[in-house]
Amino acid sequence: MPTIQSMNIGFLTSQTDARCILSPTTLKKYEKDGFSVRVEKGLGEKIGVSFAEIEVDQQTVVQQSDIICTVSPPDAVNYKSAQKDAIFISFYQPYMPEFSGEGYSGEDVSIFSLDMIPRSTLAQSMDALSAMASIGGYKAVLLAAQKLPRLFPMMMTASGAIRPANVLVLGAGVAGLQAIATARKLGARVEAFDVRSAVREEVKSLGAKFVEVEGAVEDKAAGGYAVEQTDDFKRKQKEVIAASVKKADVVITTAQIRGRKAPILVTEEMIKAMSPGSVIVDMASSTGGNCELIEDKMEVVKHGVLLIGDSELYLRALNDASDLLANIYYNFISLLKQDGEIKIDHEHPILSSALIYPKK
Repeated sequence: MPTIQSMNIGFLTSQTDARCILSPTTLKKYEKDGFSVRVEKGLGEKIGVSFAEIEVDQQTVVQQSDIICTVSPPDAVNYKSAQKDAIFISFYQPYMPEFSGEGYSGEDVSIFSLDMIPRSTLAQSMDALSAMASIGGYKAVLLAAQKLPRLFPMMMTASGAIRPANVLVLGAGVAGLQAIATARKLGARVEAFDVRSAVREEVKSLGAKFVEVEGAVEDKAAGGYAVEQTDDFKRKQKEVIAASVKKADVVITTAQIRGRKAPILVTEEMIKAMSPGSVIVDMASSTGGNCELIEDKMEVVKHGVLLIGDSELYLRALNDASDLLANIYYNFISLLKQDGEIKIDHEHPILSSALIYPKK
């Protein structure tokens, strides 16, 4: 791709995602860096931020921008209306089975998908998945604490002692670790399970008990995600988890396998064994869920247990999620700026991983 000497950047609104990918702080940074910024009318409305001075209609943003940023992939018409060599940046999820690449295929554009950025030290400031998972893990525990008909901490009263709630976290990635930390701060007893033995010390350092099943398959190349396990391991895992679920007042599930259906960790039989009023918050519900009876974006009661399915808990902290996402876009776009021009360095490990079209 040739170097782009103009420095025009545009931000589109999303009909399916309320997060705003530009903030007043990052706007100043873009302008200081020499970018001319345009935004589609309405960007920022849902978080109470106005960009009135630089607002234009969607068509103008697309036609006059060298870099076009969206939080959800744009409609196909935008690729056809864009300038030659325009760069689109969004979350395309190319690892999902339903991904096709239709809309931009054959067009003279470049497509970057931020969910393809490697989970590495170099890319930490651009890791949107981790940022949103951290917010989600925090909100999952607060939601469970609100819905649970008993307290999280141990409490001594003149009428007697209240025992602390038992919280089980399944999956100790970013979301799980944040859930553990939050539940501990609220005074709960916490157990955590993960197939990755490397997280054992992190779990223990947060004051939780690590529930371990020997014989897990691990893959360092999986980018921090869990990988598919053997049938024998799944059998042993089911037995161990069942014992922990039975005594839990709250279960937070976060385990996902990238590009595949989430593994079932909590079966209907396990739910039946839980005490009435217990709560399960399933953060993997959008990919089938870790809980057998979960319904995505729904709260349902099954066998006396409240099941909450929500993979977008970060939207319950919309302003903070937007600020973090705006920083992530800025940090990523900074990689495209070289000596006052826009250029794609195909040798850069972050850019080469995030570039999904055209592939070099």
